[in-house]
Amino acid sequence: MTISDFWSRRILEAFGFPPTPSQQGCVEKLALFLSNREERRTFLLNGYAGTGKTSLMSAVVKVLNDLSVPVVLLAPTGRAAKVMSNYSNHPASSIHRYIYRQNGIYAEDFEVGYNKLKNAVFIVDEASMISSFNDGGIFGTGSLIDDLMDFVFQGDGCSLILVGDTAQLLPVGQDYSPALDSDFLRQYYLSLYSHTLDDVVRQAQESGILYNATLLRNAMEQQAEPRLNVKPFKDVVRLPGDELVDAIYSAYNEYGEDSVVIVTRSNKRATLYNRGIRNQVLQREEELSHGDRLMVTHNDYFWAEAYDGIDFIANGDMAEIVRLRKHYEIYGFHFVEATLQFSDYDMDLDVMLLVDSLYADTSHDMDYLRQTLMSRVEEDYMHIPNKRQRYKEMRKDKFLNALNVKFAYAVTCHKAQGGQWDCVFVDSGIFSEEQLDASYWRWLYTAFTRAQQKVYLINFIDKLFE
Repeated sequence: MTISDFWSRRILEAFGFPPTPSQQGCVEKLALFLSNREERRTFLLNGYAGTGKTSLMSAVVKVLNDLSVPVVLLAPTGRAAKVMSNYSNHPASSIHRYIYRQNGIYAEDFEVGYNKLKNAVFIVDEASMISSFNDGGIFGTGSLIDDLMDFVFQGDGCSLILVGDTAQLLPVGQDYSPALDSDFLRQYYLSLYSHTLDDVVRQAQESGILYNATLLRNAMEQQAEPRLNVKPFKDVVRLPGDELVDAIYSAYNEYGEDSVVIVTRSNKRATLYNRGIRNQVLQREEELSHGDRLMVTHNDYFWAEAYDGIDFIANGDMAEIVRLRKHYEIYGFHFVEATLQFSDYDMDLDVMLLVDSLYADTSHDMDYLRQTLMSRVEEDYMHIPNKRQRYKEMRKDKFLNALNVKFAYAVTCHKAQGGQWDCVFVDSGIFSEEQLDASYWRWLYTAFTRAQQKVYLINFIDKLFE
């Protein structure tokens, strides 16, 4: 028996199901990848919804653990890392939290850390979200894919598996997913293996969610206009707007608030839904309440300093209000001290919240809020003549560092990407046939595949259906 045969047998034993032809081919390539010892080995796995991608990767992780091979699981967001950890039964982290470390005295300045591992296999899920765009930010070079490659291959004998779905939403500002593009990846001088899982497994064929996701994916490949089919299925339901409140209320009772989300096409629509849910479904009249679900909308480095195991609170992190304490009206804004439970990291943190950020409908509104707060706080520090020293002191100000948050009952599809919920309500986001284009089908495919058990389609026009 060759080493490759050994890996194939072990993976298939851990997999536990008769593989589809596509899965069988993937196992054989993975076995070659794991048995060879080329430098900078990278496996590129593209797997569409319903093709058994997560089950196969769970088997790989199990085999690696059984054979005491170091394995590191990463994903672009904390929510995606939590999903990855759940399906693989192995700890997972967001890419940013694992590969970056603080640089110098400034908490918001991060550089690529040092990979001390030897012969470790790094597995990165939801790789379609990884951007090559240099955002000019404070993490490393500004290009996440560059920094990921740099970090992984610092390690002696380390290898990389990139897992994703090219049919999902693309990284913001890009017209393809660089981490799933073999032509793009060749610039890193990799020993590259690749495979695409495209056979939908039998269990998926019985799911209306995955059946319609496959329809959408096939239509995108053929540049055709799909027709959704919901009639034979119980897990996909068309929902008129006048039944929405009752449906959300029922979903909360059946699945729990944290397992239900509304997915929209815009921040403004998400804000409208969040207000409506709190007022009409949850009957919450206060501006903020114990139990409210929040999403962080801007990276924060101030409040995590007092806690071990977390370097910063990331844009997109989800939290629940455990306790509300003192309220402040200062600088023309409303603040409140709160304890938040971050379920993706199993941690409670004491923070200050900028309440006004809940009502900023657009990124432009949020930028204006932050700039206005900055200028007003600076007035209290003008006694420090040196601008550099003044800003250094301002970085310690609890009001300037208040968390920017939104309610998380409804989120945009980009914010939902990488996460999974039992029940997903999808707001159509269109009001005319002219809005039906390739980007819309990609958005709808991504929204569908956030759901594990049920999808409600809100106010979808008749033309979208058979």
